[in-house]
Amino acid sequence: MPRPDSLAVAILLTGLTAFGAVSTDLYLPSLPDMTRAFGTSVSMAQLTLSVFVGGFAVAQLVYGPLSDRYGRRPVLLGGLITYFFASLFCLFATSIETLIAGRFLQALGACAGPVLGRAVVRDVYPRETAAKVLSYIASAMALAPAVGPIAGGWLHELFGWRANFMLMATFGAVLLAASWFMLAETNRHPDRDALKMRRILGSYLHLLGQRQFLGYVATLAFNFAGLFSFLSLASFVLIDVLGLAPRHFGFAFAAVVVGYMTGTFLAGRLGGRVGVTRMIGIGSMLGALSGLVLAGLAWNGIVNVAAVVVPMSVYFLSVGLVLPNSTAAALAPFPRIAGSASSLLGFMQMTTGAIAGFLVGRLHDGTTLPMAAVIAATGIMGLLAYLLLVRRAKV
Repeated sequence: MPRPDSLAVAILLTGLTAFGAVSTDLYLPSLPDMTRAFGTSVSMAQLTLSVFVGGFAVAQLVYGPLSDRYGRRPVLLGGLITYFFASLFCLFATSIETLIAGRFLQALGACAGPVLGRAVVRDVYPRETAAKVLSYIASAMALAPAVGPIAGGWLHELFGWRANFMLMATFGAVLLAASWFMLAETNRHPDRDALKMRRILGSYLHLLGQRQFLGYVATLAFNFAGLFSFLSLASFVLIDVLGLAPRHFGFAFAAVVVGYMTGTFLAGRLGGRVGVTRMIGIGSMLGALSGLVLAGLAWNGIVNVAAVVVPMSVYFLSVGLVLPNSTAAALAPFPRIAGSASSLLGFMQMTTGAIAGFLVGRLHDGTTLPMAAVIAATGIMGLLAYLLLVRRAKV
């Protein structure tokens, strides 16, 4: 097997970390037509996203302690097998309720990738190097949301929405094979007590009692919530409200994702010189400002593709600055419970995103204003979390 810190394993970790993006972004162009095919509402179709993220959040609380006890490798392989079969379940769904159930099962498998990917990085690299590695992984991972909607849009127009779930199943099978042959165990200190309920609750309560941990996670979670709010309604806004064809939706979405790629690249290049905390602060301020610009344009009736894509590109850039730096800073002080810390971080991030996604789905009124208002609010809350909890933290 390759060394855990080799380029081949870094590429594999990038693929594993991209599971969430692939499982959401690929079928975004299909959401409006899926709504019509199942004869359901926008809010019900949007639940296929929110339920996925909710399942993703809950499963992370389990994967962390499991990997602390039994190691990263066996737990990861079990998650990948679950993802493969759940993707097939979604492929053959006959109702929106069946698809929602399949998406929940898919999430239970998918979350193994990013949770254990982050834990492997923490196992192998020291803090500053881990922040750089996570930044580069996040930058490369951004290819998934950039390419996913484009590929999904063409697949949808050529073969229908089910083809997207066939591609997800194939993606899961490829990463399962790669993980089986390439990924060695990196947890050198298995914790025999990791699955004891008192220990699990104790670890989580210990983490929740750390102001520094909460500050980094809250900043990350609120910024991610704005990102997920856009993911939840992007296809309805750009296709149904602004009139883009599904095959063109992916290009507009890719323009937004370029902002995220730029942010993660800058985080990797400048993090060591600027400092982790300062990079998070810059990202948080950009997120709040771009969210307010988006809401201001919508409030004043300026509704076109550029009025959505340009401010969202800046918002995604801000998230690219915040996420890798906040993740590395939050996990660094807890090497012995890295799996549990990664799980709790992911749970709080995804739960916040699911709530925001559900909210924008319920508020959607056929205009851009509800989405813009929620994104502005989450950007402001992310900035407040930074100012109140992170700024004075020592890094």
